[in-house]
Amino acid sequence: MVYRIEFLPDGEKDFNTLDGSIREEVAKKIDALAENPFLGKPLGKKFGLDLTGFYKLYVAKKKYRIVYRLVGKYIEIIEIVGIGKRDKEEVYKLVARRLRRLI
Repeated sequence: MVYRIEFLPDGEKDFNTLDGSIREEVAKKIDALAENPFLGKPLGKKFGLDLTGFYKLYVAKKKYRIVYRLVGKYIEIIEIVGIGKRDKEEVYKLVARRLRRLI
Protein backbone atom coordinates (compact mmCIF):
# COMPACT_ATOMS: atom_id res chain seq x y z
CA MET A 1 0.00 0.00 0.00
CA VAL A 2 1.23 3.48 -0.83
CA TYR A 3 0.36 6.22 1.66
CA ARG A 4 -0.33 9.81 0.69
CA ILE A 5 2.40 12.28 1.61
CA GLU A 6 1.48 15.91 2.30
CA PHE A 7 3.72 18.79 3.27
CA LEU A 8 2.67 21.52 5.62
CA PRO A 9 3.50 24.81 3.82
CA ASP A 10 6.60 25.39 5.97
CA GLY A 11 7.72 21.80 5.45
CA GLU A 12 7.48 22.31 1.70
CA LYS A 13 9.56 25.49 2.01
CA ASP A 14 12.16 23.51 3.96
CA PHE A 15 12.29 20.93 1.18
CA ASN A 16 12.57 23.53 -1.58
CA THR A 17 15.44 25.36 0.12
CA LEU A 18 17.60 22.23 0.45
CA ASP A 19 20.75 21.85 -1.64
CA GLY A 20 20.10 19.71 -4.74
CA SER A 21 21.96 16.59 -3.59
CA ILE A 22 20.35 16.69 -0.14
CA ARG A 23 16.95 17.31 -1.73
CA GLU A 24 17.40 14.13 -3.80
CA GLU A 25 18.23 12.10 -0.69
CA VAL A 26 15.24 13.56 1.15
CA ALA A 27 12.96 12.80 -1.81
CA LYS A 28 14.13 9.16 -1.81
CA LYS A 29 13.45 8.87 1.92
CA ILE A 30 10.00 10.38 1.47
CA ASP A 31 9.28 7.87 -1.31
CA ALA A 32 10.31 5.07 1.05
CA LEU A 33 8.15 6.61 3.77
CA ALA A 34 5.15 6.44 1.43
CA GLU A 35 5.63 2.67 1.41
CA ASN A 36 6.28 2.32 5.16
CA PRO A 37 4.99 5.06 7.49
CA PHE A 38 6.85 3.53 10.45
CA LEU A 39 10.26 3.93 8.83
CA GLY A 40 11.12 6.75 11.25
CA LYS A 41 11.61 6.65 15.00
CA PRO A 42 9.08 8.12 17.47
CA LEU A 43 10.09 11.43 19.03
CA GLY A 44 8.04 11.79 22.22
CA LYS A 45 9.34 14.33 24.74
CA LYS A 46 12.71 15.58 23.60
CA PHE A 47 14.86 18.51 24.69
CA GLY A 48 12.02 19.97 26.74
CA LEU A 49 9.64 19.80 23.78
CA ASP A 50 6.62 17.53 23.58
CA LEU A 51 6.70 15.98 20.14
CA THR A 52 4.62 12.96 21.08
CA GLY A 53 2.99 11.50 17.97
CA PHE A 54 5.76 12.69 15.67
CA TYR A 55 8.52 10.70 14.02
CA LYS A 56 12.01 11.52 12.83
CA LEU A 57 13.66 10.05 9.80
CA TYR A 58 17.40 10.39 9.26
CA VAL A 59 18.85 11.67 5.99
CA ALA A 60 22.38 12.37 4.71
CA LYS A 61 24.31 10.33 7.26
CA LYS A 62 22.07 11.58 10.09
CA LYS A 63 22.89 15.24 9.43
CA TYR A 64 19.29 16.07 8.48
CA ARG A 65 15.94 15.06 9.90
CA ILE A 66 12.51 14.76 8.37
CA VAL A 67 9.91 15.30 11.08
CA TYR A 68 6.47 13.94 10.28
CA ARG A 69 3.25 12.69 11.80
CA LEU A 70 0.64 10.15 10.80
CA VAL A 71 -2.81 11.62 10.24
CA GLY A 72 -6.11 9.76 10.36
CA LYS A 73 -7.47 6.85 12.28
CA TYR A 74 -6.06 4.38 9.75
CA ILE A 75 -3.00 6.38 8.62
CA GLU A 76 -4.59 8.18 5.73
CA ILE A 77 -1.86 10.81 5.34
CA ILE A 78 1.79 11.17 6.24
CA GLU A 79 2.28 14.88 6.97
CA ILE A 80 5.78 16.36 6.64
CA VAL A 81 6.07 19.10 9.26
CA GLY A 82 9.71 20.07 8.92
CA ILE A 83 13.04 19.17 7.37
CA GLY A 84 16.32 20.47 8.69
CA LYS A 85 19.69 19.91 10.26
CA ARG A 86 19.97 18.30 13.63
CA ASP A 87 22.45 20.95 14.83
CA LYS A 88 21.54 21.90 18.40
CA GLU A 89 18.12 20.29 17.94
CA GLU A 90 17.08 23.22 15.76
CA VAL A 91 14.75 21.16 13.58
CA TYR A 92 12.83 19.98 16.67
CA LYS A 93 12.55 23.54 18.02
CA LEU A 94 11.39 24.71 14.60
CA VAL A 95 8.67 22.04 14.46
CA ALA A 96 7.51 22.90 18.00
CA ARG A 97 7.15 26.59 17.01
CA ARG A 98 5.19 25.64 13.92
CA LEU A 99 2.87 23.46 15.96
CA ARG A 100 2.11 26.31 18.36
CA ARG A 101 1.02 28.42 15.39
CA LEU A 102 -1.29 25.65 14.16
CA ILE A 103 -3.10 25.21 17.46
